[in-house]
Amino acid sequence: MNQIKLKRIESELNKTISDILLQESTDDFMKGVTITGSEVSADLSFAKVYFTHFKDMDHKDAEKEMNEASDFIRKFVADQMDLRQTPKLKFVYDESIEYGSKIERILSEIHEEDKH
Repeated sequence: MNQIKLKRIESELNKTISDILLQESTDDFMKGVTITGSEVSADLSFAKVYFTHFKDMDHKDAEKEMNEASDFIRKFVADQMDLRQTPKLKFVYDESIEYGSKIERILSEIHEEDKH
């Protein structure tokens, strides 16, 4: 499939899932989830969806909860997106934000040490 079209589908999928979590979910955990990106296979059969959550929760537990809701979310995606095939969703916790915060904190500490 054309890479530009695939990127457009990924972008639309991110927005659609974010909207579904905010509007259709009754779970407070789900309402606090932020979709950070996705990767859709060329044949549209599979999508890896990256997310973060700022609640104190183990990443594996968060992934498990999101993957348990994937069929629920997929049903709404099928209703809202015009795709010939709705991809199977696999949610993966995105650690890049935490990693960036950790690097920033380390750099701040180094900068403070240099001042003294």
